[in-house]
Amino acid sequence: MDVSALPIDGAWVFSPIVHGDDRGSFSEWFRADVFEETVGHRFSLAQANSSVSAAGTLRGIHFAQLPPSQAKYVTCAAGAVLDVVVDIRPGSPTYGRWEAVELDARARRVVYLSEGLGHAFLSLEDGSVVNYLCSAPYAPGREHGINPHDPAIGIDWPREDRAGRPMEHLLSPKDQAAPGLEEVREAGLLPTYDAWQQWRASQRGDA
Repeated sequence: MDVSALPIDGAWVFSPIVHGDDRGSFSEWFRADVFEETVGHRFSLAQANSSVSAAGTLRGIHFAQLPPSQAKYVTCAAGAVLDVVVDIRPGSPTYGRWEAVELDARARRVVYLSEGLGHAFLSLEDGSVVNYLCSAPYAPGREHGINPHDPAIGIDWPREDRAGRPMEHLLSPKDQAAPGLEEVREAGLLPTYDAWQQWRASQRGDA
């Protein structure tokens, strides 16, 4: 499994070896030893989610308050999505920056984003299946959203599907009505970079 760090601190891309033949394919999309060597601590699995999305479905930007927030280990088992990590930590050198990784059923790449980061994805094909492991269970009172079309973040969301057809973005009413990044920051809901570093140290046993 090949691993590369994204420019946002706390986010990585894991690329498994896909073994294929005339029967189909096989890959190891999670390895505890590789994860721990890369991130510096074990992945604490608390919940596993799966979503199926039509082309154009846009989910996010979602995050949970820190602590404990919610780390995610995300892959696409069918179809294709553009997966986006957003640095929402005031004080971070990359605050407000986003990074996009295309995930699909062929390459089987995985995005890991640590606690304290924002997450969103756009389905590029009908029936796209996204599976993700979570480090903490869903906690409604601590879950929040940022508008994925916030111009202050400026995510360059595709307007065409993978086949080149025009594609409208389909958002839930909650995501469509979500506030912008600065409004959420002013409400005191964002995890600071200092708080995130302290959390990471505690996870690694450094604190």
